Amino acid sequence: MPRKQVVVIGLGRFGSEVAKTLYQEGHDVLAIDNDERRVQEMAGHATYPVKADATNEAALRELGVPNFDVAVVAIGNDIEASIMSTVLLKTLGTAHIVARARDPLHGRTLERVGANVVVYPEQETAERVARSLFQPHVLDYIELAPSFGVSKVRLPEAFNHMTLKQAGLAGPRDKYGLAVLAVRRGKEIILLPSEEERLQSGDLLLVAGRDELLEKFSAS
Repeated sequence: MPRKQVVVIGLGRFGSEVAKTLYQEGHDVLAIDNDERRVQEMAGHATYPVKADATNEAALRELGVPNFDVAVVAIGNDIEASIMSTVLLKTLGTAHIVARARDPLHGRTLERVGANVVVYPEQETAERVARSLFQPHVLDYIELAPSFGVSKVRLPEAFNHMTLKQAGLAGPRDKYGLAVLAVRRGKEIILLPSEEERLQSGDLLLVAGRDELLEKFSAS
């Protein structure tokens, strides 16, 4: 996966885990919080741990935030700061903003002011959010063992009308080295599909394999 630049705002439990996961996966991570202790705890776990006020436009500009690929607003308790940070990121031209919400009302507000994706940490793990940032086809991920998991993936358009064999998904020894456990097509679920199963636009695939192979497929 290409190295990306990500800014994570808010280093509570959720934000710090998102930042650590992204950093471990090789991305450049600017980790921001206004609490000096939280910033110090991120030393060695983020590329640039910085104490700053994320509701201050000048501070964000000085840190080069407009040049980052993705921003994660992980502020938990201060709803006003969460919304203000999201507004500023949108104003600065951040292409993709993921924001944490405490409840549906907070989430709807974040969407209206510019968040591309709203997550609810009580329902989604920080690691799952981090893994999905640069894999737009991946809808869900479950780790079964270190570096091995199962992903629910939206079929990339490039594979529309191909059989599983033609798409390189006929089994662990095929092009992508993945096992397709099921295909969901509308209300129909096809378990352990044959290699001649012809894929259709809108299909959801449940695939298992090593993380690097899942990433290669989801980037197709």
